[in-house]
Amino acid sequence: MPKSLKQVLSQIEKLQKEAESLRTKEISGVVARIREAIDHYGLTPEELFGASVKTSGRRGRAAKAGIAGKPGRKAAGQRGVAGRASMGSPKYHDGAGRTWTGVGKRPNWFKDALAAGKKAEDLLIR
Repeated sequence: MPKSLKQVLSQIEKLQKEAESLRTKEISGVVARIREAIDHYGLTPEELFGASVKTSGRRGRAAKAGIAGKPGRKAAGQRGVAGRASMGSPKYHDGAGRTWTGVGKRPNWFKDALAAGKKAEDLLIR
């Protein structure tokens, strides 16, 4: 008996959820191994990413001094040190590198994930 479009779409959705779950598990394992190595060797952000990196309190992203090799110019969305607020530690992630501390307005990627049927618990960083 041939499958209906509805059955195929349901199967695709199920496989996508399974793939995202596997990806999340793999990422958490990789992150754990990286953190262990960082702790073991006492590495700093400068040693990992170079001397031109400024830490901004956000994991996975680094604020660079300038754009296109032009010192003094800042990339869109970058603020000076005086305007930078403490961001806190990320609490949620989407598996694609985007994080949210759980404080303030919900980011669009978080709202989209909830609309797609995920629960906030599924997006927690473990």
